[in-house]
Amino acid sequence: MTWGKLLVCEINAIFSNQALLLTVFGGVFLYSFLYPMPYSQQLPREQSVVVVDLDNSAVSRQLIRMVNATPQVQIDRYVYNISAAQLAIEDEGLAGMLVIPANFHRDLLLGRSPTLSYAGDASYFLVFSTVIEGLATVGATLGAEIKVLHHLIEGKSLITAKQQYEPIHLNLRPVFNMTGGYINYVVPAVFVVILYQTLLIGVGLIGSAQNEMDAKGEKGYWQQVPGWKLVSARSLIFLMIEIVLAFYYFGFCFDYYVISKLADPIQLIQLIIPFLLSTIALGICIGLLVPRPELVTVLILFTSLPIVFSAGFVWPINMIPTFLVDISQIFPAIPAIQAFLQLNQMEADFAGIGSLWQQLWIQFFIYGIFSLWLINKKNYDHPKRGIQNHP
Repeated sequence: MTWGKLLVCEINAIFSNQALLLTVFGGVFLYSFLYPMPYSQQLPREQSVVVVDLDNSAVSRQLIRMVNATPQVQIDRYVYNISAAQLAIEDEGLAGMLVIPANFHRDLLLGRSPTLSYAGDASYFLVFSTVIEGLATVGATLGAEIKVLHHLIEGKSLITAKQQYEPIHLNLRPVFNMTGGYINYVVPAVFVVILYQTLLIGVGLIGSAQNEMDAKGEKGYWQQVPGWKLVSARSLIFLMIEIVLAFYYFGFCFDYYVISKLADPIQLIQLIIPFLLSTIALGICIGLLVPRPELVTVLILFTSLPIVFSAGFVWPINMIPTFLVDISQIFPAIPAIQAFLQLNQMEADFAGIGSLWQQLWIQFFIYGIFSLWLINKKNYDHPKRGIQNHP
């Protein structure tokens, strides 16, 4: 079989497989809009809280107004005891509560340090931390105002009073994720996972469908070409398809969601090619090993969460057990995620991701050789396929 005819047969097999088209094209386009949608607000804001004001003074009411003015929280209601506040959190899903103690104003006037109590639902730790941050910031701001006012009463100048209250000034600036939002933090790495999984499933579906046809005794073009030729043609076609989808993700989608693009386009292509090739080679191996197409999706999706949690962007790698980190290195998505985040989000030079880039090429060669071995073994088990007669 000539190269041209083989490529035509592969293209027909790909574009006539509805499950493959739905996964590779439908999945990529659908997830490009559905996945970032919950994170479109970047950060949780205006979380509903309940206030328990046991002091009911002018200062406590000022504190409540300051709380309601913060972007993190929004006061939903006022109650007069802690039990009612707990019921509001448990039954109505409020995010937290602020308890202003009795004698709050009096203690401030006497120079004492009253205690403001914060509480919240920690089921969603990011929401919980947002509520605590907003309430704690307001408490600290009011405390600063009171202390500066005391210094002014003692006859000190305003500048001196501010310096004595805050002798050290912090200049906090986020690195790499300048907005501090979810989209810049989560979406770039998840896009790599989506490309990896959809491509792996698509390649696996082709091979497993052909396995199923082999088991039924049906003849096909894949039985009439040497293994290296079949692997080369399949890899080339899927590579061309996925490069376009990768440009869609890392080009249009990044611009649409205003995600940083710091990598040089040439270097990005240099990284994308071994990532796609190693994934295709692994998909060919899976397709040769799995007897039925429906098992491919189940097998690959079963590994999705382990990959996400061991990739190092959800949880620091140095806090993951070493043996899990070592096992995860067999998946091309792991070095691809780490290399892409360093190259595009952290503006590392290409030499800085050299080891990860080499790892992807090594995975491509290992999985490619293994796929050839599987094909040769299958041909040996079925000597009547006639591959030798159709070079």
